[in-house]
Amino acid sequence: MIQFFAQYPPIVQALIATTYTWGMTALGAGIVFTSKQISKKMLNLALGFAAGVMIAASFFSLLLPAIEASRGGDAPAWFPAVTGFLLGGFFLWAVDKYIPHLHMNTEEAEGSKSSLSRSLLLVLAVTLHNIPEGLAVGVAFGAAAIHNDASYIAAALSLAVGIGIQNFPEGLAVSAPLRGEGISRWKSFFWGQFSGLVEPISAVIGAAAVYFIQPLLPYALSFAAGAMIFVTSEELIPEAESEGSDLPTLALMVGFAVMMLLDVAFS
Repeated sequence: MIQFFAQYPPIVQALIATTYTWGMTALGAGIVFTSKQISKKMLNLALGFAAGVMIAASFFSLLLPAIEASRGGDAPAWFPAVTGFLLGGFFLWAVDKYIPHLHMNTEEAEGSKSSLSRSLLLVLAVTLHNIPEGLAVGVAFGAAAIHNDASYIAAALSLAVGIGIQNFPEGLAVSAPLRGEGISRWKSFFWGQFSGLVEPISAVIGAAAVYFIQPLLPYALSFAAGAMIFVTSEELIPEAESEGSDLPTLALMVGFAVMMLLDVAFS
């Protein structure tokens, strides 16, 4: 697998990897074809698992490499990681504040006032929050090209695999509520998979940015981590815990462990 990816430039690597992550989103959205009603408990467990994967990926696959990439530079090793991390969080906060969208289990839309339908606002929320996931994969492959090291390609692949796994419940988290509102299975599936299409786009941008402007690497890695942590804390965890059960928390720990295992095993 590593040799297959190594023959391509980083932008193509990122595009191939995020085609897989988008495919996992589509696979999750496709559950609406096989089930008439999705259990809220199962959906919460899936979101808790996705949150754990996101947290582990942010630390092991993004922040730690950002710190390592900063060593020996003019600034202290912690500076790019801290700066990028906070900028990523503030960027998603601004997106969340000003772009209209709707979270699950809420009645009122957030962001600027909009005449968009409830369904489109829900799709827009997940689509916007998929941007940092694609960016993270792209930046990881850009880092692999800069270092010209197979271990970095392996780390980027583990990140893509982990994000793909957690994209499965995210696709379901879009299509299931739409189906519950009476929208047809095909339309629910379409909008569910559509929410993941932004990942290949943001991945290509991330890979190109760090490859052609190499000093951006540690900032870009930590920026993606900060954005992913914001999404996890602001959306995934509250929605997973909406019924007050402890099971989503246990699922979060399992998700964290799975992503940690992937990162160590691939590295």
